[in-house]
Amino acid sequence: MEKYIVKLTKEERENLLSIIRKGKVTAHKLTHARILLAADECEPTRKKTDSEIAEQLHVGLKTIQRVRKKFVEEDLEIALERKQNKNKRLQKINGEVEAHLIATCCSSPPEGRIRWTLKLLSNRLVEMQVIDNVSPATVGRALKKTNLNHGKKKNGVFRQRQMQNLSAIWKMS
Repeated sequence: MEKYIVKLTKEERENLLSIIRKGKVTAHKLTHARILLAADECEPTRKKTDSEIAEQLHVGLKTIQRVRKKFVEEDLEIALERKQNKNKRLQKINGEVEAHLIATCCSSPPEGRIRWTLKLLSNRLVEMQVIDNVSPATVGRALKKTNLNHGKKKNGVFRQRQMQNLSAIWKMS
């Protein structure tokens, strides 16, 4: 594997030392700063191998290699930052869809059914064109967050208030 040589300027070294002294940044940023300081080859007297740095800082060799590579190919700031997650998904059920979901859940179930199932609720949201498509599991997670429990007998008053609030929301939209 290709070895990336870290040569810090005086300003970069001072910046890293101030980050470590303050200690007001995230743990991975502190670790990356320590890795770069230990890997700096401008001072041959304190030159260490990657395995020595890994043992001293309790990190893996791959981490040291990644930090070195980021520093050489990009710059100091990118080497200190954590990689952004590219697979971040947006929430399917936002506030407006959730209001429709709860209102539907609190309404009477379809003909021939005693109660709403997650599959019925997800199909109903798609029928009402509130959302393009949604799985029953997503509907279940959204309902779990609302703390809506149809199994409790004390649910009556809460349900009436909730229906009043939701009917007001529906009139606004």
